[in-house]
Order: sequence, then structure tokens, then C-alpha cells
Amino acid sequence: MTQTPDRIAALRASFDGGRTRPAKWRRQQLYQLMTMIEENEAAINEALNADLGKSCFEARMTEVGTVLSEIVHTLSKLRSWMRPTRVSTPLSNQPGHSRIVHEPLGVVLIMAPWNYPFNLTLTPLIGAIAAGNCAVLKPSEVSANTSALLARLISAYLESDAFAVFEGGPEISTELLEQRFDHIFFTGSEGIGRIVMSAAARHLTPVTLELGGKSPCIITADSDLELAARRVAWGKFLNAGQTCIAPDYVMIDETVADAFVGQMRKAITSFFGADPKQSPDYSRLINERHFDRVQGLISGGDVAIGGETDRAAKYIAPTVLTGVAPEAEVMREEIFGPVLPVMTYKSLDDAIGFITARPKPLALYVFARSRDIQNAVIARTSSGGACINDVVMHLAVPDLPFGGVGASGMGAYHGRASFDTFSHARAVLTKSEHFDVPLRYPPFTKTKLRWLKRLQ
Repeated sequence: MTQTPDRIAALRASFDGGRTRPAKWRRQQLYQLMTMIEENEAAINEALNADLGKSCFEARMTEVGTVLSEIVHTLSKLRSWMRPTRVSTPLSNQPGHSRIVHEPLGVVLIMAPWNYPFNLTLTPLIGAIAAGNCAVLKPSEVSANTSALLARLISAYLESDAFAVFEGGPEISTELLEQRFDHIFFTGSEGIGRIVMSAAARHLTPVTLELGGKSPCIITADSDLELAARRVAWGKFLNAGQTCIAPDYVMIDETVADAFVGQMRKAITSFFGADPKQSPDYSRLINERHFDRVQGLISGGDVAIGGETDRAAKYIAPTVLTGVAPEAEVMREEIFGPVLPVMTYKSLDDAIGFITARPKPLALYVFARSRDIQNAVIARTSSGGACINDVVMHLAVPDLPFGGVGASGMGAYHGRASFDTFSHARAVLTKSEHFDVPLRYPPFTKTKLRWLKRLQ
């Protein structure tokens, strides 16, 4: 038997003792987290490069800088978030006043993925700290270098009686899921999300599931094709396509499809040169198993751009496929790699119908100049989040909740949404002792009934 239950029990004792509740403590831990990042950015960059081949710029943009921005935003808003919210009190409860008190949940479990192992471990943690919780962190063992670094740094900078990092493979995750937590926050695949939710149900533990899905990108004939291609190429090939909200496939008006592919070729060359394998700005696949899966999807269409692979280097070139059949394997599962299928449509209704016939995605993108088209796509589809004339960047707006819908997830975080996710909104009614309305007490008379009907 491992020490897992004892370590979690120690965290619960800290929480029950009230250690994490004061605003001062929460702010101190957030500042410590900021100091940890600022003092160890070089080591963080090295770990991310070793795991995923990320450049320092990409690491700063999508991992380090994103987390620091979230901390700064949280610190600036924490006092107002913690303040009880006054709500109106009906006449039937007068004299009295009503308020919502935001209280921490307790000991929470955060299970992080490997694709953005630093960001997606610490961003939920920021919300957990802000809400006043103790937390158990389980980084992905797949991104082993970042996992080891997080375990070392968090134990050195944050209070060990409030936070614990568990490293290891599926056996550790399974053992953690056997324990009772007050909330489980999971980021990963739909399949593992089902396992997490099933395990949580045994303890009636609420969950936040940040999953994924096939995020579509609609491109209309009236859009700026050069801009669309540049932004789609950036969002798709960021982190070698290993991004949960990357454009998974393009649905484009058939009259401009060839021109769009040409602009994609131009954008890819501009970003990574004639041979992206030599570019220091192009990441790698996480491991050979993931490489094999993504490489197998390339056969699902005609290679219009890229297609080169090197298993030893875990390299797959930025690849664009045309002539893709709807039933092809590349269209049946989330790609999570640098392969972009481009499909055409005759009418916008066809494109919207194709999307709505499939599970709701984590993100949806539309490029169109027409405001009517933009509004129609948003009104007639459903997704966790959406961007108009851009991709991915809605993630960087701290006051926008980030989360899925349907099979792409449940619950949300970032900014206030993170605080709310890790808090309980407690209803509190305070009544006066100086006046007690006799209406509600037996015996009930016709006169009392008439007054009751007036008051309700």
C-alpha cells in the first residue's frame, strides 16, 4: 500500500484547519507561484524542449507567459471575486438580507495532459488556489521532463501541507481516482474522461472535463484568404498540431479551395522555410506511438502540402490533405497532429449541416467578411468556444470561460470561471430577531391564506 491516502489526508487536515481560506494566504501562494516561474524559466524551457521540441518563443507564448498572465489577472480580481454577492430578498423574508458566499471546495485533484504540460497543470491550479483549496497535481508521465520539474519546483515554492504532486503512470492515476476528492479537474482525451467521470461517480465527486474533438474551420468565398491561411496555418501547426483547439479540418467554399491551399503553402514556407524539419520553431510529436497514429492518418486524402515524416526524429511535416472523404479515418477521430484535411462545400447550409451532424466540438472557427454569415454560423452551431476571423486566440481572453460542451467536455475555467469552478456558491439568508411574522405558523385561517396569496 502506498502513502497516497496518508498524503491526501494530510492535505485535508490542512484544509479543515482553515489554513487556505484567508485572502492573504491565497495571494501569498499565487505570488510564490509567480516567483517560481520567473526564477526557473530557463529550466522550464529546457524541459518543454526535451519533451516536445518547443522553441523558447513558443514556450513563452503558450505556456510560461500564459500562466503568468493568468496569475496577474487573478491577483487583480481576487478581492472582488471573494466578496459576498448581495441579492434581493422577497417580502416574505423581510426583515432580512440574502447573500451568496463563495467558499472553497476542499481538496481537489488536477490531472494534466502532456501537450501543454506546464500551462495545463498550473492554470487550473491558479483557480484552485484563488478559491482557497488544497490541491493534488498529477502531471502527465508522457511529458516526463516537465512532470519531474513541476514536482521539484512546486515542493520547493508552495506549501507542502497544502499541495502535493504525484508522478507516475496509469497506476498512480488509478490509485488517485480511488480516493475521495471534493472536485476533479481533468484535461485529456474523451476516452480517459469517461474513466475519470466513472471513478468520480463512486464518491459523488463533481468533475470538470476539458476534452477535445474535431474543431471545424469554415472559410467562405468572401473571406481574406491570405489572412485566413496565415492564421489557420499558425493555429494548426502550433506545437506540431498537438493542441486541443487547433483547427482540426477546414470546410471551404469550393470556388476558393485551390486558392486557399496555395496561400497555405505560402504561409507554411514563410513560417518554417522550405524544409520545416530544419526550423527551430517547429515542434515534434511527443513519442513514437503518437507519431505512428498521426502518420497513419495521412493516407486519408491527397497530400497537397508536406507529407514527409521521420519516425526517429518524431517529425511530421506540416501537411495539408485534399480530396478527403467524410468517412476517412482522418475525419473520424481528432487528429492532434500536423495534418489538416481541407474539404469543400457548395453552400453554407451544407457546411453547417456537416458540422451539426457530428459531436459538438471544443472550438469552432469561421472566416467571413459578411456579418450575416458570421452570425448565422454562431447561431446555428454549438461549440465550447468560437473565433470569428481567427483561431485559438479566444483562449487568451481571461474573462472568457474556456470549456467544452457535449462530448468535448463539461465545466469551464480561466479567470472568474476558474474561481467559480473551484468554489461553492453558498446561499446565506440572515433574518432579524426583532420581528417574527405570524403568518407562516399554524393554525392556518382563511385570512392568512388571503395574505399568503398577496405576498407570493
